Amino acid sequence: MQSVQLGFWVVASLVMLAIAFDFMNGFHDAANSIATVVSTGVLKPQQAVLFAAFFNFVALFVFQLSVAKTIGKGIVEPGVVDPNVVFGALVGAIAWNFVTWYYGIPSSSSHALIGGIVGAVMAKAGPGALMGGGVAKTMAFIIVSPLLGFLLGSMLMVAVAWLFRGRTPLRIDRWFRRAQLVSAGLYSLGHGGNDAQKTIGIIWMLLIASGYAGAADTSPPWWTIWSCYIAIALGTMFGGWRIVKTMGQRITKLKPVGGFCAETGGAVTLFLATGLGIPVSTTHTITGAIVGVGSTHRLSAVRWGVAGRIVWAWVFTIPASALIAALFYALSRFVF
Repeated sequence: MQSVQLGFWVVASLVMLAIAFDFMNGFHDAANSIATVVSTGVLKPQQAVLFAAFFNFVALFVFQLSVAKTIGKGIVEPGVVDPNVVFGALVGAIAWNFVTWYYGIPSSSSHALIGGIVGAVMAKAGPGALMGGGVAKTMAFIIVSPLLGFLLGSMLMVAVAWLFRGRTPLRIDRWFRRAQLVSAGLYSLGHGGNDAQKTIGIIWMLLIASGYAGAADTSPPWWTIWSCYIAIALGTMFGGWRIVKTMGQRITKLKPVGGFCAETGGAVTLFLATGLGIPVSTTHTITGAIVGVGSTHRLSAVRWGVAGRIVWAWVFTIPASALIAALFYALSRFVF
């Protein structure tokens, strides 16, 4: 009886840790949703975080749980996951998120979590315990999502420039200030839909491993879904202000028309990935779209040095979070 109670409290503590990660995900990645709409002056920061948080939560009613199923059942072989693996994965992801938030680097919470899972699983059972298909499509979209964001953002910018040629800049600015509210809402919807499901997936993985959910269940318990969407929305409300400036102004200067094109291109990418059940980085996606928009003016409009430092953060995210996760997995074996 005592061991059962101990097991329950371990699982409950890990669920709370996962929800804390989800909150930090919203806090860390809030800049992805609001940087462009704040930097162009369409919304004030306080208005923008409430706006984005609302759409983060509304995503609960829009998207199916395809990404949660990929994380919960599509990355690690059945029977490998245990509370120690989940603990290592979450600590690895949270630690890397904290480091990158502190230094204002827009890294990927998504890939920090994937790296954490990979590192903890490999520390326990080696690479053979990973499911190649799920890992491969996630790794592929590290490249695909920013490229697709870049392509869609730049194509939209060119199309808008052609459609509105001859219009005065003042009129275009006024139109796209309104349009950017739509694009920012769509991007925040995609952000909530993809990112909240990653935490739902890891909680589901934990519940299956500990016997609190059945392996044959087609969806996680309802309370995990609601708690994760609420947590990411609350995290967005508090915002990651250190990263907003990098995303909104340091990569390239944006006007409302550019913000609209970047957000729309990013939103389409997120909707596509979420529909396919692929966990992608909202950071990678919006950065690619912003660079795409900036590059349509002239290549020198993009501050490639800043963009380069962001890319290096992407490169290090999975190995760094995996290393931390492996270390904490090993340490947790002495505790529970």
